[in-house]
Amino acid sequence: MRSTPHKSLAAAACAVAALAAVTLPSAQASAAAPTAPAACTPTQVVANGDFESGTSPWTQSSTSVITNRAGESAHGGTHFAWLNGVGSTHTDTLSQSVTIPSGCSTATLTYWLHIDTAETTTSTAYDKLTAKIGSTTLATYSNLDKNTGYVQKSVDVSGFAGQTVTLAFTGTEDSSLKTSFVLDDVALSTSGGTTPPADSTRTPAAPAYTVNLTSNASGTGWTGHESATFTNASATALSEVYLRLWDNYHGTCSAMPITVSNVTGGTAGALSVGCTALKIDLPAPLPQGQSATIGFDLGITVPDGADRFGADGAFNNIGNALPVLAIRDAAGWHLDPYTNNGESFYSLAADFKVTLDHPNSLLVPATGTSVDTPGSSGRTITTATASKVRDFAWAAGPFSKISGTSPAGTAINIYSVSGISSSSAQSMLATAKSAVDTHAARFGAYPYGELDAVIDNNYWFGGMEYPGFVLDLVSTTALTHEIGHQWWYGIVGDDEYNNPWLDEAFADYSTDLALNQTGTNCWNSVSWASSSEKITNSMAYWDAHSSRYSTVVYGYGKCALHDLRRVLGDSVMAKLLKDYATSHWYGVSTTAEFKAAAQAATSTDLTSFWTQHRIDG
Repeated sequence: MRSTPHKSLAAAACAVAALAAVTLPSAQASAAAPTAPAACTPTQVVANGDFESGTSPWTQSSTSVITNRAGESAHGGTHFAWLNGVGSTHTDTLSQSVTIPSGCSTATLTYWLHIDTAETTTSTAYDKLTAKIGSTTLATYSNLDKNTGYVQKSVDVSGFAGQTVTLAFTGTEDSSLKTSFVLDDVALSTSGGTTPPADSTRTPAAPAYTVNLTSNASGTGWTGHESATFTNASATALSEVYLRLWDNYHGTCSAMPITVSNVTGGTAGALSVGCTALKIDLPAPLPQGQSATIGFDLGITVPDGADRFGADGAFNNIGNALPVLAIRDAAGWHLDPYTNNGESFYSLAADFKVTLDHPNSLLVPATGTSVDTPGSSGRTITTATASKVRDFAWAAGPFSKISGTSPAGTAINIYSVSGISSSSAQSMLATAKSAVDTHAARFGAYPYGELDAVIDNNYWFGGMEYPGFVLDLVSTTALTHEIGHQWWYGIVGDDEYNNPWLDEAFADYSTDLALNQTGTNCWNSVSWASSSEKITNSMAYWDAHSSRYSTVVYGYGKCALHDLRRVLGDSVMAKLLKDYATSHWYGVSTTAEFKAAAQAATSTDLTSFWTQHRIDG
């Protein structure tokens, strides 16, 4: 995030939307017209899916399944369904009869599921949860699927349209070591006419990247190989994937800083979106649940300039240089343009193993936990490993380095360019220690191992965040903000191009809390430039109104959150954010989900609040 801009850069972005119109031929009139198909009235057919209205019409195997007892927590509200968690041979069931209307092309069952377990195996499914509709098994989960927070599951049940069937969840445990299967916010929604909408599942899922790169003497050039393994989570087969080559924005299509060649596991197609998107056609459509791997040779040339991708003299910043997989969901492929005014980056949590071969004279701070080993004569091999991160970034240069550990145990490394005094470096180390622990206490433990910060007062943009790695000026406020992004964008992801407020406003609000700023009366200074200006506008809007971006998204956004805190109360707001972070841990946040979570936390109708604060979605 570009938190404290020193200057405005005009960023031109050209977005072309292709709309495909489908015309159905009209039938010839006849004496006996066929009966028209039943019209679809979109509806939600599961009753009491949030378990907040007692137990009816659910049938449960014991009175303790639908509960609000301590030991587990709800996805929203206070109640949830807790199956098993006994630690001995045990079966729990939860069921409800539902009628799925005919005439709708789409019927989708969704539910939020959290699994925790005392089982230590990584290979044997001892305890299981089965989701069924009628006699059809929709999904099976086990102790092997344990997760930190809630994960939303989605299943197409359109084939049951026009039927009354039993929706059932059955949990079984073996004789020892308990596993809890916790369900909340169960819904079965119908919609659509004759053409089903696209699958809303975000895919390709569970990416894992393996990268091996070797640098030139100065760290401005890197060559090697990258591979990406992924799974199709969607019911719609994947015929292609897209790689985002974000840093080609910093060059031209005839002189690209990021080059991909010798693709394996697919066929390279055309570059698009200013050469920042590369289509890879897969050899055959990849069905749901199946995995594939693509590989390619990679070249990176770092341009001059103290930027998130650029060289400030001998010091190289290499952010967003590794190609990552684009996301496909109900809106199609997300191939938004790069923005220099903010961020365009939208990616799923992934695992990275990155090996960087470089001269001994260069220190290489990076995302993840790094280990240095001797390379060939005069060279070092830095191996950085990171789990569940959305991006990977590093730097290379003759930095000065100081290190410390926060009181809660997070290792902090400060890398300074020439010209940064030792006292400034020590001040930033103290700030980082305080910030990471303060944010962790509010939103959940910092999960990325060490935290590296590169300090350079020549950054025109103020600061920039990557998982476990930030770029910053000598500034307590800016560094606290960038570290706040470890939660708001890093752990709790979002579509940064279309919903920038979800990370920037939340990181700025978190910064205020960490620095004991209460935002008193800050909403009173709000003055909108036009009726179309909203906190929730996308980067397409802000690139066209760049002078208002920081004022509205950062300033008005955090003031809106302060105002929400005043409506809910300090303790309710604190619980809302911590619970929201937990339920979206390593997932993706949307404005609609946050608004729903906030509404669930209070009996006050927040409709007018969202309207007043121009928070749409």
